[in-house]
Amino acid sequence: MTKIVLIRNKKTGRMTKAKFNAMIERFEKQGEKTGWSYIYIPKRLASKMSDQKTTFRVKGKLDEYTIKQIALLPMGTGDFIMPINGEMRKQLNKAQGDTIVVEIDIDVSELVAAQDFIDCLAEVPKALTQYEKLSQGHKNYFTKWLETAKTQETKANRIAMAVDALSRGLRFDEMLREKKGTV
Repeated sequence: MTKIVLIRNKKTGRMTKAKFNAMIERFEKQGEKTGWSYIYIPKRLASKMSDQKTTFRVKGKLDEYTIKQIALLPMGTGDFIMPINGEMRKQLNKAQGDTIVVEIDIDVSELVAAQDFIDCLAEVPKALTQYEKLSQGHKNYFTKWLETAKTQETKANRIAMAVDALSRGLRFDEMLREKKGTV
């Protein structure tokens, strides 16, 4: 990582914006993150941007590719990573070992669930009740997962799976573990 430029937010006084170069890295063996591509966000940068010790979201640009509502994930040491998924790598035309210009800012906009998901939840009162009990963070897991579906068929299958799981009182992580057969 090269020099990091921090920009102070005039309203809060915090350093919320950052600009730096980062290399796309890849986990070889890292539990559930095995095979993930990511960029490294050091503790010294993350702690200046947010007081969060857990996931927080950013917006901005990777090279010329615009991002929003991208989660920075904690690595347990105070450092964070930003996952760089296949779609992002394709748009960037970059792979492991390539360097990108990162310009990020805290993204406090609320992640809004797709209307078709909300409509399906409304048809199953137990699922809707369970969904409404979830913290915003847990609702975001469902929302982001549904957003990443590449086809309408995949999205419809995911909505059906989510509604079924929620109607049985499952959280997102429990639903995925059940799907993998690890419950």
